Amino acid sequence: MSRPVGEPVPENFELVEVPLGELEDGQVRVANRYMSVDPYMRGRMNDVASYVPPFELGAALTGSAVGEVVASRSERFRVGDVVVHGLGWRDVATGPAEAFTVVDGAAPLSHYLGILGMPGLTAYAGLVEVARLAPSEVVFVSGAAGAVGSAAGQMARLLGAGRVIGSAGSETKVRYLIDELGFDAAFDYHSGKVARLLAEAAPDGIDVYFDNVGGDHLEAAISAMRDFGRVAACGAVSAYNATGPVPGPRNLGLVVGRRLTIRGFIVGDHAHLRAELLERVGGWIRDGSLVVPETFVDGLDHAAHAFIGMLRGENIGKMVVRLHPPA
Repeated sequence: MSRPVGEPVPENFELVEVPLGELEDGQVRVANRYMSVDPYMRGRMNDVASYVPPFELGAALTGSAVGEVVASRSERFRVGDVVVHGLGWRDVATGPAEAFTVVDGAAPLSHYLGILGMPGLTAYAGLVEVARLAPSEVVFVSGAAGAVGSAAGQMARLLGAGRVIGSAGSETKVRYLIDELGFDAAFDYHSGKVARLLAEAAPDGIDVYFDNVGGDHLEAAISAMRDFGRVAACGAVSAYNATGPVPGPRNLGLVVGRRLTIRGFIVGDHAHLRAELLERVGGWIRDGSLVVPETFVDGLDHAAHAFIGMLRGENIGKMVVRLHPPA
């Protein structure tokens, strides 16, 4: 295992087997069924200070996973319980009871890593609490075919946005956003200057920008903002593999004259919205108002390829690694 420089490569990862050992009092053992790969994990592969500690070399990576309890020495859990946890990249997880949370299992298990998990909460909190989206406003979502972006665009529509615009990395994704997810307009950011493409899609400007990309997308959004517009800054995937400083937007002077708000946020600060997310978004899923796109890769031995592919934009919706019960 090694820390990537620039774009991660399979050689940065190592698949190892370790003995499980005996359960201790208060511990739980879970056979994972699905595990998550997410863009934020790229930042944790760098040995730098951030809002979350970097991954340790030689230790299993962590991240969201969902599975079934196969052994328990805790009164809080029974064999067969479906749980989510943050122990991540492994087929069997063992840890203290407090590391696991029971879910009702009413939805497909993979949904608890996506639309009903961290990405869904990120989208919901970014719109409702950070950007404070109001009815009839125009919303632009970058990286709109990814896990967070596809959720944010659909949620914006369901929350009453007047127009929802998305950017994505291929014409196939653009058609999916419009035809399947209900975006009013979308564009392939490879097909021209983002500022021009956004101006064509939103000739009267935008009120809210949900930023997953940063870079030229953020600069374009600032130029397109109406007075008192808001940016919910979720991520900057365009710079995640950068090996040096990247230039910032050249038009920050507009922030003053247009009285714009740019606010970064971390989903963990909005955990109080989780129950609201499960009730509201769960209802949208059940009545068919919200589509849940997912891309599956099979096997823990393909987890690194799933992660690298996700950073390259090879997924539509949430990228999920599907794990199989131990033989």
